[in-house]
Amino acid sequence: MKKGSLLTIFLMVQLTFSQNTSITISGDSKTPSEFFAELEDKSNYTFFYLDDWIEDLEIKENFVDASISEILDTILSGTTLNFYLLEEEKRVFLLQNTVVYDQLPPSFYQQNDSMASVQIASESRGNLPPPTFYNDEVSQTAQKLPVVRIGRADEQNLKSTYQLSGKVINAQTGAPIPDLAIRVRGSGRVAVTNEQGEYELVLPAGYNLISTSAMGIRDSEREIIMYNNGTLDLQLQESLEQLQEVVVEADAVSNVEDAVSGSEEISSEESKDIPLVLGERNILEVAKALPGISSAGEGATGLNVRGGKTDQNLVLLDDAVIYNPTHFFGIFQALNPFTTEKVNIYKGAPPVEFGGRLSSVLDIETKNGDTEKISGEGSIGPVTGNLALEFPIKKDTSSLVVGARGAYADWILKALDEESLNNSEASFFDGIIKYHHKFSENSEIRGTAYYSKDNFSITSDSLYNYSNRLGSVRWAHKLNEKSTGVLTASNSNYNFGIDYEGEGNSNFELDYTINESELRYKLNTRLNETHTLDYGLSAKYYGVEPGNVEPKGPNSNVERISIDKEQALEGALFIGDEFKVSEKLLLNVGARYAFYAAMGEATQNTYQEGAPRSESTVQDTISYDSGEFIKTYGGPEARVSARYLFTPDFSVKASFNNSYQFIHTLSNNTTVSPIDTWKLSDLNIKPQKGYQATFGFFKNLNDNMYELSLEGYYKQMDDVLDFKTGADLLLNENVETEVLQGEGKAYGVEFLLKKNRGDFNGWLSYTYSRSKYRFDGDTSEERINNGEFFPSNFDKPHDLSVIANYKFTRRYSVSMNFVYQTGRPITYPVGTFRFNNADYVTFSDRNKFRIPDYYRLDLGINIEGNHKKNKLAHSFITIQVYNVLGRNNPYSVFFVTEDGEVKALQSSIFGVPIPSITYNFKF
Repeated sequence: MKKGSLLTIFLMVQLTFSQNTSITISGDSKTPSEFFAELEDKSNYTFFYLDDWIEDLEIKENFVDASISEILDTILSGTTLNFYLLEEEKRVFLLQNTVVYDQLPPSFYQQNDSMASVQIASESRGNLPPPTFYNDEVSQTAQKLPVVRIGRADEQNLKSTYQLSGKVINAQTGAPIPDLAIRVRGSGRVAVTNEQGEYELVLPAGYNLISTSAMGIRDSEREIIMYNNGTLDLQLQESLEQLQEVVVEADAVSNVEDAVSGSEEISSEESKDIPLVLGERNILEVAKALPGISSAGEGATGLNVRGGKTDQNLVLLDDAVIYNPTHFFGIFQALNPFTTEKVNIYKGAPPVEFGGRLSSVLDIETKNGDTEKISGEGSIGPVTGNLALEFPIKKDTSSLVVGARGAYADWILKALDEESLNNSEASFFDGIIKYHHKFSENSEIRGTAYYSKDNFSITSDSLYNYSNRLGSVRWAHKLNEKSTGVLTASNSNYNFGIDYEGEGNSNFELDYTINESELRYKLNTRLNETHTLDYGLSAKYYGVEPGNVEPKGPNSNVERISIDKEQALEGALFIGDEFKVSEKLLLNVGARYAFYAAMGEATQNTYQEGAPRSESTVQDTISYDSGEFIKTYGGPEARVSARYLFTPDFSVKASFNNSYQFIHTLSNNTTVSPIDTWKLSDLNIKPQKGYQATFGFFKNLNDNMYELSLEGYYKQMDDVLDFKTGADLLLNENVETEVLQGEGKAYGVEFLLKKNRGDFNGWLSYTYSRSKYRFDGDTSEERINNGEFFPSNFDKPHDLSVIANYKFTRRYSVSMNFVYQTGRPITYPVGTFRFNNADYVTFSDRNKFRIPDYYRLDLGINIEGNHKKNKLAHSFITIQVYNVLGRNNPYSVFFVTEDGEVKALQSSIFGVPIPSITYNFKF
């Protein structure tokens, strides 16, 4: 066997393709080396190759009177080897991947300013591949891997680009690596692996340098030469380097590259170093520090997203709705921070499977348990104690997460700057269990059960309570190589009650309940490199018990009251397509059809046209049998988002969506109360409708260390609810007579600057926004502010938040949280008048004035325990001061009459600095 360098082929000056030798040869029972030795002997050709090129060939064919080119075409078919014949010299050169060309057309090279920038004249190059340029600037810090040649060159079908696909797995565990970013050096091409670790990437023909990065995985770079389409599976090593807590490297470019705008992701770890009230981690409070998200005030329950009401947010915990995700008047979240993985917030066009709310979706995800060992995490603070445990049920297959929290918060009420609360009491607890089981790489199931309960007494005679209960089961399975499906079943229950024991015989118990059950099936199909479909259907059942009052004790004179139960069905069909128009333009287009039906058994009133609704204007009362449709609503909903990528780190995005909301809260409080009731749309109360358009710019700087975004939005809302002055909403059989439906609009600009890595990190967010409503009925009783637009209760034009962390060492760091907001609107008395020897107050137009602006500074010191390897548990201590400046921020302003004068009084929640120390541990 003779071998030689492939460089000799470029010294040949003449070739021919004529062959007259006929060869008979068999491949049976021969090794590749034996076969080529015999072929060399019978053909009188000399072969040039390396032994390791042919060692994997399987030659089973038998040839009779065949030419040498016919034999080589057959045995090399399906491999990466080509061959080149020099007939006169009787030589054969085996070639790895590539082909040899005898002559080049005159247009092959195109003159440029420099010989280093030689290009192909693509319009006349014929079937020739682009020249290959090698790059020696491979990172010295990344994992260096050998050069890989992909595909076998085919001179009859040469292209300027080829497709590379494959699967990426963890070299230690064999598990697929999702959300791994694969970038092509020197271009804007990026691919991200799916949940199965699979990727597809289009690369230029010839030399390419790709890099990979993901959280917890060692960065790698690989040199690839593309000769044709092919596959490359990667096995990557885990990273042993300590990562910054706020960095999610796999999503480093998603803010620029994703088509969906107005979306945010917060990990539970991000709240670890942020100073919040009483040292309690609170992922919902962190959300308020992001642009476009706020609340009506300190200690207020619920979020206001882009000028929307609090009931316009769909809050999901592992796919089940949680109606009140807070404890203790909104001061604490009702989520265990040690079992919570992350929350995805959609402020713009949400994914097509979500619907039923106008403003936002908060998709909260619980972490999966450790499948290898028992582990846990907990904290002891001034108000709460938290504990979360993870148990492996079957190694590498199934796990159980159990979390529990309890409060000892009575002393806080006594410390608040409010004398009426000094004799009050409050307590709460919540618990969660999650089971996760992986049947195979293609199928897994998870189940979650959650319960929370609050008890509080703000007067000596009444005990209030409210609770959340939910459960969900989710089965994810892979149907084939292109399609996956997710089947979800969930149930949610929210309940509140009042236990009243006063003087006399007026003791009673009141309760309210809303229950919903949902079944949803979603499929994802990757049709090709250009189109990825999400589609499915969902069905939901609502059952509402608007309130029951029962006399308490044998001597109670309270009359029993029971409001008729409400029932409704809600369903949707949805389909969406992520359409990759080009490397720069990405569209996410979707459509839903939402359907709603209010059902009996029930009675509904009809009212006289043109007259205000009241008992005196009832025209007819209609009775509906059980299961009979009372009224149906519905219509199409659009989800359209677009991203245009100017450079790999700069894009512009736009979106439009519209939504229906068939369920509403009824409240005449300034902020959400735990005893606010939910009301289903029916014959007299229409569903809310919303339309939103957004446009924004997104930029990453300094290798994705900084994120910069500027986004504007405009939102239109129809048939939003508000209350009449003096409305009585609780236990009202004809509640439609106490509410109004009108229109709203909200608009604003959001700015975010975020630093993701380094000893100093954090973000600055600023929002300018307006939120206004108008109620203009046929009569003065149905108008507010003469039918003109007026600011909503949560209209705060200026909202500034600064979150900053500085790490001195691996163990010591400091953190800061600063908030500034325009004071919220309020209605003031503007005069008095006397009638029938009694003094009365005249009030201004609704929300004409504002309380003083709000600002607050919080500081914290974080002390990590030592990092010795063989420790029973790792500790983490936070020392924080909430409201360092002692700012007496007004929560509300109210008015009293003393000695014939109307006086304004201000109430605050935390008017003094609140220090706290929390001990956290992890094992």
